Order: sequence, then structure tokens, then C-alpha cells
Amino acid sequence: MNAEANIDTFLLKRLAEQSGQCLDLASVLLATDEMLNAAQGGHWDRVSELESSRRKRLDRCFAQTILPENSELFSEALAVMLHLNEELMQLLQNAREAAAVQNSDQMRTQKSIKHYLDIDSER
Repeated sequence: MNAEANIDTFLLKRLAEQSGQCLDLASVLLATDEMLNAAQGGHWDRVSELESSRRKRLDRCFAQTILPENSELFSEALAVMLHLNEELMQLLQNAREAAAVQNSDQMRTQKSIKHYLDIDSER
């Protein structure tokens, strides 16, 4: 599923029309979307790079108090970001499980090869 569908384009437009914090938050949402797309493709190095820049944007975004007129907009944007983060975490969990299975399979293969070589050297 493409994260772009989860980001309401109207919400992004409303954020982008503002300046300062709202614009920063829009860029955070877009970075989160890009992270999700990278994760879906198994590009975990890219996810890590994006997370680093996203964290800086979030810090900048929340370095000042949210203006009361932007509070509802921020609430909507943060809800979307949390949903995207949940999807990212699920992909990460799936990747971890797959890596663990792959590692276990490799260990069994190495053990079998070692056993074969031990038997062969006894002959």
C-alpha cells in the first residue's frame, strides 16, 4: 500500500500554504511517506538517512510553541504521521523476522557443511 494515499492532499496543501512550523511539518509528512516507500522496497539505509533529517525537521518544528490557530491542523498532521510510523514499524518488524529466519537458515547450512567436511576428512 502506498503511503501517499494515507496523506490527505488537502492537509498537505493547508500545511504548505502556511509558513514556519506548518511548512516544516508538511516536509516531515513527506519525508515519512518517502521513508515508508523506501522500507517497502527494503532500502533500510535510505530509511535511516531520512529518519535523521526528519528528526531535525521535527526538532525545528517544535522548537517554538504551536500557534492556537494551527493546533487543529497540527493534530491532523500528527495523527497521519503516527499512522505512517505504525506502518513503518510493522515493516521493520517483518524485516527483522525475515532476517532472523535467514540467519537461522545460514547457521544450519554452515553446520551441515562443517559436518560434511568433518566426515569427509575422516575418510
